[in-house]
Amino acid sequence: MPRFAKEPEFRHDQASRTGILLVNLGTPAAPTAKAIRPWLKQFLSDPRVVEIPRLIWLPILHGFILPFRPGKTALKYAAIWEKEGSPLAIWTEKQAKLLKGWLGERHGDTLRVCHAMRYGQPSISEGIAQLKAAGCERILTVPLYPQYSASTTATVIDEVGRVFASLRNQPALRTVRSFHDDPGYIRALAAQVRKHWQENGRGDHLLMSFHGVPRYTLDKGDPYHCHCMKTGRLLAEELGLPADRWTVAFQSRFGKAEWLKPYTATMLETLSKRDAGKLDVICPGFVADCLETLEEIAMEGKETYLSSGGSEYRFIPCLNDSPEWINALGMMLEAELSGWLTNGKSTEITKNLSEQRLLLAKAMGAPK
Repeated sequence: MPRFAKEPEFRHDQASRTGILLVNLGTPAAPTAKAIRPWLKQFLSDPRVVEIPRLIWLPILHGFILPFRPGKTALKYAAIWEKEGSPLAIWTEKQAKLLKGWLGERHGDTLRVCHAMRYGQPSISEGIAQLKAAGCERILTVPLYPQYSASTTATVIDEVGRVFASLRNQPALRTVRSFHDDPGYIRALAAQVRKHWQENGRGDHLLMSFHGVPRYTLDKGDPYHCHCMKTGRLLAEELGLPADRWTVAFQSRFGKAEWLKPYTATMLETLSKRDAGKLDVICPGFVADCLETLEEIAMEGKETYLSSGGSEYRFIPCLNDSPEWINALGMMLEAELSGWLTNGKSTEITKNLSEQRLLLAKAMGAPK
């Protein structure tokens, strides 16, 4: 087996471009146990996702989780599955297309944008191959996780590194670490909340639910908890909310170990008993709606709150394709691409450089 992957066919007139790879968590191909099992295996086999020693964890994964959990998970996916497919896949692809258009208007043909999934399809290796084939000599990898965590952001960078290790001709590489306090991201979240208020009336309390991680990760130096708390504080400040009108909590607890607290389910019960009134719930850690937002929060969360005595529960959709988010993402990436972007004449410059490269190659007797 060759050590390095096959390189795209070289062309002397190939324009030198910059590629942007948007990466989200991933999704099974269908809401069935058969499709979920290999996806779940890939996800839960990642040592950054589950830090239990392999000798202990793998027998549990293969003996107890993979034989039984996919069936239960399939029911949850079926409840939120769209005609076009998984909501996460739909929104992530749409974000990539909108970002491509936003950047194209400002920078012409010098940039390429594609999306990938850390687990499932399209894979990171496919995304990088697509960008290399388009002549991208520079790649900016953008994990779509606002708050950094070793179990999300870092595993994307791990996989990018693994793919790059298989390349003979490696592009220059940059990565986005986090954007939990990016002003544009915060404004986009606030715009989503205000839009919800305009359409449904202002709520009495805002619950910000972030994906949970084990408590020990905080003790070992993961900044995720701090990033989530800062996002929550900045969003509350942007909305002008007093301290008693908003709360941060953590969802998606798995297993018996202690995770970051307070737990969202427990907080929903607490808020219902406090008579929080009209409760608005948003998930700032997700830039696209998915199983964790649409099923766990919009459906299960509502049932928990109302059955515990709460009066009204309103779920606020994720950023998805909101113009404020696409604008914020574009501006943030322009800053990350500093030094890699040319001025407004970039398309003309790229074309001229390509023509000069081809003429020089022909003068030197190159076959292509």
